Amino acid sequence: MNKPLFMSIVDRFSNEVQYFRKKRDGLGRISLSPLQKCTAAIRVLAYGSAGDMVDEYLRLGEATTRLCVENFVEGIINLFGDEYLRRPTPADLERLLAVGEYRGFPGMIGSIDCMHWEWKNCPTAWKGQYSRGSDKPTIVLEAVASYDLWIWHAFFGPPGTCNDINVLDQSPVFDDIIQGYAPQVTFSVNGRQYHMAYYLTDGIYPKWATFIQSIRLPQVPKAILFAKKQEGVRKDVERAFGVLQARFAIVKNPVLFWDKDKIGKIMRACIILHNMIVENERSTYTQYNVEEFIEGEDNGSSHVDGNFDRDHRNGVAHRMVAEARIRDQTTHQ
Repeated sequence: MNKPLFMSIVDRFSNEVQYFRKKRDGLGRISLSPLQKCTAAIRVLAYGSAGDMVDEYLRLGEATTRLCVENFVEGIINLFGDEYLRRPTPADLERLLAVGEYRGFPGMIGSIDCMHWEWKNCPTAWKGQYSRGSDKPTIVLEAVASYDLWIWHAFFGPPGTCNDINVLDQSPVFDDIIQGYAPQVTFSVNGRQYHMAYYLTDGIYPKWATFIQSIRLPQVPKAILFAKKQEGVRKDVERAFGVLQARFAIVKNPVLFWDKDKIGKIMRACIILHNMIVENERSTYTQYNVEEFIEGEDNGSSHVDGNFDRDHRNGVAHRMVAEARIRDQTTHQ
Protein backbone atom coordinates (compact mmCIF):
# COMPACT_ATOMS: atom_id res chain seq x y z
CA MET A 1 0.00 0.00 0.00
CA ASN A 2 1.49 3.32 -1.04
CA LYS A 3 1.49 6.40 1.15
CA PRO A 4 -1.20 8.49 -0.66
CA LEU A 5 -3.70 5.62 -0.41
CA PHE A 6 -2.95 5.07 3.27
CA MET A 7 -3.21 8.78 4.06
CA SER A 8 -6.56 8.99 2.28
CA ILE A 9 -7.81 6.19 4.55
CA VAL A 10 -6.48 8.00 7.63
CA ASP A 11 -8.18 11.22 6.52
CA ARG A 12 -11.58 9.54 6.14
CA PHE A 13 -11.21 7.76 9.47
CA SER A 14 -10.33 11.00 11.27
CA ASN A 15 -13.45 12.67 9.87
CA GLU A 16 -16.03 9.86 9.91
CA VAL A 17 -15.11 7.36 12.65
CA GLN A 18 -15.56 8.53 16.22
CA TYR A 19 -12.80 6.34 17.70
CA PHE A 20 -10.13 7.83 15.44
CA ARG A 21 -10.91 11.47 16.09
CA LYS A 22 -8.62 13.51 18.30
CA LYS A 23 -9.96 13.98 21.82
CA ARG A 24 -8.82 15.47 25.10
CA ASP A 25 -8.82 13.69 28.44
CA GLY A 26 -9.84 15.13 31.83
CA LEU A 27 -6.52 16.95 32.15
CA GLY A 28 -6.78 18.54 28.72
CA ARG A 29 -4.12 16.34 27.12
CA ILE A 30 -4.60 15.41 23.45
CA SER A 31 -5.18 11.70 22.85
CA LEU A 32 -3.46 9.50 20.29
CA SER A 33 -3.57 10.84 16.75
CA PRO A 34 -5.53 9.08 13.97
CA LEU A 35 -2.22 8.40 12.22
CA GLN A 36 -0.89 6.52 15.26
CA LYS A 37 -4.02 4.39 15.59
CA CYS A 38 -4.27 3.56 11.86
CA THR A 39 -0.54 2.78 11.67
CA ALA A 40 -0.80 0.41 14.63
CA ALA A 41 -3.76 -1.39 13.05
CA ILE A 42 -2.21 -1.70 9.60
CA ARG A 43 1.07 -2.98 11.05
CA VAL A 44 -0.75 -5.73 12.93
CA LEU A 45 -2.62 -6.70 9.74
CA ALA A 46 0.41 -6.47 7.47
CA TYR A 47 2.95 -8.22 9.69
CA GLY A 48 0.64 -10.50 11.68
CA SER A 49 2.37 -9.47 14.87
CA ALA A 50 1.03 -9.49 18.40
CA GLY A 51 -0.48 -6.35 19.91
CA ASP A 52 2.54 -5.56 22.09
CA MET A 53 4.96 -5.48 19.14
CA VAL A 54 4.16 -1.84 18.30
CA ASP A 55 4.55 -0.38 21.79
CA GLU A 56 8.05 1.02 21.24
CA TYR A 57 7.44 2.27 17.70
CA LEU A 58 4.05 3.91 18.29
CA ARG A 59 3.87 4.13 22.11
CA LEU A 60 0.67 2.09 22.27
CA GLY A 61 -0.10 -0.64 24.77
CA GLU A 62 -1.37 -4.09 23.82
CA ALA A 63 -4.99 -3.40 24.82
CA THR A 64 -5.03 -0.10 22.90
CA THR A 65 -3.56 -1.77 19.82
CA ARG A 66 -6.23 -4.45 19.96
CA LEU A 67 -8.91 -1.76 20.13
CA CYS A 68 -7.31 0.02 17.18
CA VAL A 69 -7.43 -3.16 15.08
CA GLU A 70 -11.05 -3.91 15.97
CA ASN A 71 -12.24 -0.36 15.23
CA PHE A 72 -10.06 -0.14 12.10
CA VAL A 73 -11.53 -3.27 10.47
CA GLU A 74 -15.08 -2.17 11.33
CA GLY A 75 -14.38 1.25 9.84
CA ILE A 76 -12.94 -0.27 6.65
CA ILE A 77 -16.04 -2.44 6.22
CA ASN A 78 -18.50 0.40 6.91
CA LEU A 79 -16.75 3.05 4.81
CA PHE A 80 -15.39 1.07 1.86
CA GLY A 81 -17.21 -2.29 1.86
CA ASP A 82 -20.05 -1.28 -0.46
CA GLU A 83 -17.61 -0.07 -3.13
CA TYR A 84 -14.71 -2.49 -2.88
CA LEU A 85 -16.56 -5.72 -2.09
CA ARG A 86 -19.49 -5.27 -4.44
CA ARG A 87 -21.14 -7.52 -6.96
CA PRO A 88 -20.03 -6.85 -10.55
CA THR A 89 -22.01 -4.06 -12.19
CA PRO A 90 -23.05 -4.32 -15.87
CA ALA A 91 -19.95 -2.27 -16.79
CA ASP A 92 -17.75 -4.60 -14.73
CA LEU A 93 -19.32 -7.64 -16.41
CA GLU A 94 -18.72 -6.17 -19.86
CA ARG A 95 -15.03 -5.72 -19.03
CA LEU A 96 -14.67 -9.17 -17.45
CA LEU A 97 -16.43 -10.88 -20.36
CA ALA A 98 -14.30 -9.01 -22.91
CA VAL A 99 -11.08 -10.00 -21.14
CA GLY A 100 -12.30 -13.57 -20.76
CA GLU A 101 -13.05 -13.81 -24.46
CA TYR A 102 -9.65 -12.32 -25.28
CA ARG A 103 -8.05 -15.07 -23.17
CA GLY A 104 -9.99 -17.77 -25.02
CA PHE A 105 -12.95 -18.30 -22.68
CA PRO A 106 -16.09 -16.45 -23.87
CA GLY A 107 -18.57 -16.08 -21.01
CA MET A 108 -15.94 -16.48 -18.26
CA ILE A 109 -16.06 -13.86 -15.48
CA GLY A 110 -13.49 -15.27 -13.04
CA SER A 111 -12.32 -18.33 -11.17
CA ILE A 112 -13.54 -19.71 -7.85
CA ASP A 113 -11.77 -21.69 -5.14
CA CYS A 114 -11.41 -22.05 -1.35
CA MET A 115 -8.63 -21.24 1.12
CA HIS A 116 -8.14 -22.41 4.73
CA TRP A 117 -7.05 -20.07 7.53
CA GLU A 118 -5.66 -21.79 10.61
CA TRP A 119 -7.44 -20.92 13.87
CA LYS A 120 -4.87 -21.32 16.64
CA ASN A 121 -7.13 -20.33 19.55
CA CYS A 122 -10.19 -22.28 18.44
CA PRO A 123 -12.36 -23.22 21.47
CA THR A 124 -11.87 -26.84 22.48
CA ALA A 125 -15.57 -27.61 22.09
CA TRP A 126 -15.44 -26.55 18.42
CA LYS A 127 -12.19 -28.24 17.36
CA GLY A 128 -13.96 -31.32 16.07
CA GLN A 129 -15.96 -29.46 13.45
CA TYR A 130 -13.11 -27.14 12.45
CA SER A 131 -10.40 -29.82 12.09
CA ARG A 132 -9.83 -32.28 9.26
CA GLY A 133 -8.52 -35.56 10.65
CA SER A 134 -5.47 -34.78 12.77
CA ASP A 135 -5.00 -31.34 11.21
CA LYS A 136 -5.29 -28.11 13.14
CA PRO A 137 -8.58 -26.14 13.20
CA THR A 138 -9.17 -23.94 10.16
CA ILE A 139 -11.83 -21.59 8.80
CA VAL A 140 -12.67 -21.63 5.09
CA LEU A 141 -12.74 -18.68 2.69
CA GLU A 142 -14.50 -19.09 -0.66
CA ALA A 143 -13.55 -16.40 -3.17
CA VAL A 144 -14.01 -15.41 -6.80
CA ALA A 145 -11.12 -13.53 -8.43
CA SER A 146 -10.61 -12.01 -11.87
CA TYR A 147 -7.55 -11.53 -14.06
CA ASP A 148 -6.40 -8.41 -12.18
CA LEU A 149 -6.63 -10.22 -8.77
CA TRP A 150 -9.74 -8.26 -7.76
CA ILE A 151 -11.82 -10.42 -5.39
CA TRP A 152 -15.50 -10.11 -6.37
CA HIS A 153 -17.00 -12.55 -3.91
CA ALA A 154 -15.90 -13.61 -0.42
CA PHE A 155 -17.78 -16.11 1.75
CA PHE A 156 -15.95 -16.70 5.03
CA GLY A 157 -16.83 -18.78 8.06
CA PRO A 158 -17.57 -22.44 7.23
CA PRO A 159 -15.74 -24.97 9.45
CA GLY A 160 -12.50 -26.47 8.20
CA THR A 161 -14.06 -29.93 7.90
CA CYS A 162 -16.08 -28.67 4.91
CA ASN A 163 -14.70 -29.30 1.44
CA ASP A 164 -15.35 -27.03 -1.51
CA ILE A 165 -18.71 -28.66 -2.31
CA ASN A 166 -20.01 -28.31 1.26
CA VAL A 167 -18.97 -24.65 1.26
CA LEU A 168 -20.68 -24.13 -2.11
CA ASP A 169 -23.96 -25.48 -0.72
CA GLN A 170 -23.91 -22.75 1.96
CA SER A 171 -22.45 -20.00 -0.22
CA PRO A 172 -24.46 -17.00 -1.52
CA VAL A 173 -22.36 -16.84 -4.71
CA PHE A 174 -25.42 -17.42 -6.95
CA ASP A 175 -28.01 -15.58 -4.84
CA ASP A 176 -28.15 -12.60 -7.21
CA ILE A 177 -28.98 -14.94 -10.12
CA ILE A 178 -31.61 -16.86 -8.15
CA GLN A 179 -33.24 -13.67 -6.85
CA GLY A 180 -33.25 -12.05 -10.29
CA TYR A 181 -30.83 -9.20 -9.59
CA ALA A 182 -28.02 -10.30 -11.91
CA PRO A 183 -27.86 -8.72 -15.38
CA GLN A 184 -28.61 -11.02 -18.30
CA VAL A 185 -25.42 -12.31 -19.97
CA THR A 186 -25.35 -13.67 -23.50
CA PHE A 187 -22.40 -15.22 -25.34
CA SER A 188 -21.84 -17.73 -28.10
CA VAL A 189 -19.30 -20.54 -28.56
CA ASN A 190 -19.00 -22.51 -31.81
CA GLY A 191 -22.27 -21.07 -33.08
CA ARG A 192 -24.23 -22.04 -29.96
CA GLN A 193 -25.68 -19.31 -27.77
CA TYR A 194 -25.56 -19.38 -23.96
CA HIS A 195 -27.32 -17.15 -21.42
CA MET A 196 -25.36 -17.68 -18.21
CA ALA A 197 -21.77 -16.73 -17.41
CA TYR A 198 -19.46 -19.24 -15.72
CA TYR A 199 -16.43 -19.58 -13.44
CA LEU A 200 -13.34 -21.70 -13.99
CA THR A 201 -12.86 -24.30 -11.25
CA ASP A 202 -10.79 -27.31 -10.30
CA GLY A 203 -12.03 -30.90 -10.49
CA ILE A 204 -13.90 -31.09 -7.17
CA TYR A 205 -16.70 -28.75 -8.24
CA PRO A 206 -19.84 -30.24 -9.86
CA LYS A 207 -20.39 -30.05 -13.60
CA TRP A 208 -22.96 -27.26 -13.51
CA ALA A 209 -23.75 -24.71 -16.19
CA THR A 210 -21.89 -22.09 -14.12
CA PHE A 211 -18.64 -24.06 -13.80
CA ILE A 212 -16.03 -25.13 -16.34
CA GLN A 213 -13.46 -27.70 -15.19
CA SER A 214 -10.34 -28.94 -16.87
CA ILE A 215 -10.17 -32.26 -18.71
CA ARG A 216 -8.75 -35.03 -16.58
CA LEU A 217 -6.01 -37.05 -18.31
CA PRO A 218 -6.40 -35.44 -21.77
CA GLN A 219 -5.26 -37.59 -24.69
CA VAL A 220 -5.93 -35.82 -27.99
CA PRO A 221 -4.16 -32.53 -28.86
CA LYS A 222 -7.37 -30.49 -28.65
CA ALA A 223 -8.11 -31.75 -25.12
CA ILE A 224 -4.49 -31.19 -24.06
CA LEU A 225 -4.59 -27.59 -25.31
CA PHE A 226 -7.88 -26.89 -23.54
CA ALA A 227 -6.63 -28.37 -20.25
CA LYS A 228 -3.45 -26.31 -20.46
CA LYS A 229 -5.34 -23.06 -21.10
CA GLN A 230 -8.01 -23.72 -18.48
CA GLU A 231 -5.54 -24.62 -15.74
CA GLY A 232 -3.45 -21.56 -16.55
CA VAL A 233 -6.36 -19.09 -16.44
CA ARG A 234 -7.89 -20.75 -13.36
CA LYS A 235 -4.79 -19.83 -11.38
CA ASP A 236 -6.11 -16.26 -11.07
CA VAL A 237 -7.83 -17.11 -7.80
CA GLU A 238 -4.75 -18.97 -6.53
CA ARG A 239 -2.62 -15.91 -7.29
CA ALA A 240 -5.16 -13.72 -5.51
CA PHE A 241 -4.88 -15.90 -2.40
CA GLY A 242 -1.09 -15.71 -2.54
CA VAL A 243 -1.03 -11.93 -2.95
CA LEU A 244 -3.59 -11.50 -0.15
CA GLN A 245 -1.43 -13.55 2.22
CA ALA A 246 1.73 -11.73 1.14
CA ARG A 247 0.19 -8.31 1.77
CA PHE A 248 -1.46 -9.24 5.06
CA ALA A 249 0.54 -11.74 7.06
CA ILE A 250 -2.23 -11.97 9.64
CA VAL A 251 -4.16 -14.02 7.04
CA LYS A 252 -1.14 -16.25 6.41
CA ASN A 253 -0.24 -16.87 10.06
CA PRO A 254 -2.50 -18.75 12.50
CA VAL A 255 -5.15 -16.37 13.80
CA LEU A 256 -4.83 -15.53 17.48
CA PHE A 257 -8.32 -14.14 18.13
CA TRP A 258 -10.95 -16.16 19.98
CA ASP A 259 -14.10 -14.47 18.67
CA LYS A 260 -15.18 -15.82 15.29
CA ASP A 261 -17.10 -12.64 14.42
CA LYS A 262 -13.94 -10.55 14.89
CA ILE A 263 -11.97 -13.03 12.77
CA GLY A 264 -14.55 -12.68 10.00
CA LYS A 265 -14.31 -8.88 10.12
CA ILE A 266 -10.51 -9.05 9.87
CA MET A 267 -10.71 -11.27 6.78
CA ARG A 268 -13.34 -9.04 5.18
CA ALA A 269 -11.32 -5.88 5.90
CA CYS A 270 -8.14 -7.43 4.46
CA ILE A 271 -10.00 -8.32 1.25
CA ILE A 272 -11.38 -4.77 0.96
CA LEU A 273 -7.90 -3.30 1.49
CA HIS A 274 -6.54 -5.75 -1.08
CA ASN A 275 -9.10 -4.56 -3.65
CA MET A 276 -8.25 -0.94 -2.85
CA ILE A 277 -4.59 -1.67 -3.55
CA VAL A 278 -5.53 -3.49 -6.77
CA GLU A 279 -7.50 -0.50 -8.01
CA ASN A 280 -4.70 1.87 -7.04
CA GLU A 281 -1.92 -0.18 -8.69
CA ARG A 282 -3.79 -2.01 -11.46
CA SER A 283 -2.21 -0.03 -14.28
CA THR A 284 1.31 -0.99 -13.15
CA TYR A 285 1.01 -4.78 -13.47
CA THR A 286 -2.07 -5.80 -15.46
CA GLN A 287 -1.33 -7.84 -18.58
CA TYR A 288 -4.12 -6.28 -20.64
CA ASN A 289 -4.97 -2.78 -21.79
CA VAL A 290 -8.42 -2.46 -20.24
CA GLU A 291 -9.18 0.69 -22.24
CA GLU A 292 -9.37 -1.45 -25.38
CA PHE A 293 -12.25 -3.41 -23.88
CA ILE A 294 -14.06 -0.31 -22.58
CA GLU A 295 -13.71 2.18 -25.43
CA GLY A 296 -12.94 -0.03 -28.38
CA GLU A 297 -15.37 -1.32 -30.97
CA ASP A 298 -17.54 -4.19 -29.71
CA ASN A 299 -16.70 -7.16 -31.92
CA GLY A 300 -17.01 -9.91 -29.30
CA SER A 301 -19.78 -12.44 -28.81
CA SER A 302 -20.41 -11.57 -25.14
CA HIS A 303 -23.07 -9.04 -24.20
CA VAL A 304 -24.66 -7.84 -20.96
CA ASP A 305 -28.26 -6.65 -20.74
CA GLY A 306 -28.52 -4.40 -17.69
CA ASN A 307 -31.97 -3.03 -18.66
CA PHE A 308 -34.13 -6.00 -17.78
CA ASP A 309 -37.33 -6.15 -15.77
CA ARG A 310 -36.70 -7.47 -12.27
CA ASP A 311 -40.34 -7.39 -11.16
CA HIS A 312 -41.33 -10.68 -12.79
CA ARG A 313 -38.20 -12.43 -11.49
CA ASN A 314 -38.97 -12.30 -7.78
CA GLY A 315 -41.45 -15.18 -7.60
CA VAL A 316 -40.88 -18.68 -6.32
CA ALA A 317 -41.30 -20.13 -9.82
CA HIS A 318 -38.48 -17.99 -11.19
CA ARG A 319 -36.18 -19.00 -8.34
CA MET A 320 -36.81 -22.68 -8.99
CA VAL A 321 -36.13 -22.21 -12.70
CA ALA A 322 -32.95 -20.23 -11.97
CA GLU A 323 -31.64 -22.92 -9.61
CA ALA A 324 -32.35 -25.57 -12.23
CA ARG A 325 -30.47 -23.56 -14.87
CA ILE A 326 -27.49 -23.09 -12.56
CA ARG A 327 -27.29 -26.81 -11.73
CA ASP A 328 -27.92 -28.03 -15.29
CA GLN A 329 -25.23 -30.64 -16.04
CA THR A 330 -25.99 -30.93 -19.75
CA THR A 331 -25.27 -27.32 -20.78
CA HIS A 332 -21.58 -27.77 -21.64
CA GLN A 333 -21.65 -31.38 -22.85
